Amino acid sequence: MESLEYKIAKRLLQINAIKFNPANPYQWTSGWNSPIYCDNRKILSYPELRNLVKDGFVELIKKFYVIPDVIAGVATGSIAIAVLTAEKLELPFVYVRLSPKKHGLQNRIEGVIKPNQTIVVIEDLVSTGRSSLNAVKTLREQNVQILGMGAIFSYGFDIAAKNFEEYNCPLHTLTDYNKLIKIAVQEGYIKEKHLAELEEWRKDPAHWKK
Repeated sequence: MESLEYKIAKRLLQINAIKFNPANPYQWTSGWNSPIYCDNRKILSYPELRNLVKDGFVELIKKFYVIPDVIAGVATGSIAIAVLTAEKLELPFVYVRLSPKKHGLQNRIEGVIKPNQTIVVIEDLVSTGRSSLNAVKTLREQNVQILGMGAIFSYGFDIAAKNFEEYNCPLHTLTDYNKLIKIAVQEGYIKEKHLAELEEWRKDPAHWKK
């Protein structure tokens, strides 16, 4: 029987949300070059996968955390899925901007939270974890308790594990890089000859093909 992480990884490949191109790497906002790109926003166009991810987050929260007072999403990629998760759990929802609005109230947090409330943060993917943890920092400034973060996908970088540990913020994901690559090879999305290059990138992504 297929596990949830296997189902989600397989469907991400099937809808072409995961792209591989070692010969012409993608450049992330961090400046890193990458042979792989993950576009989880495509999930929203597929109701069956969208519901699988939503229900996966509900299970994840119940398994690793207590039910929080509030679900928070990180703008903009995780907002829709986080709203669906909050709706399923019948909980309030807020989202955190990467930077304050340039006009109006200049909010970083949209929605209502109160001191001492418990929050689980939902993210679409985690690479280094810096932008995700910046959202955690912003929420903590409001004197709330962050139980942890759930993400659809993680690249599993050591730097991310270190950053989350330093922030004392548990991270759990619905699927991850190792599971994805295994399925991608099995299903023929990537060739085994590319595995060595992908492994080289994983060892030092900050300097790969600079």
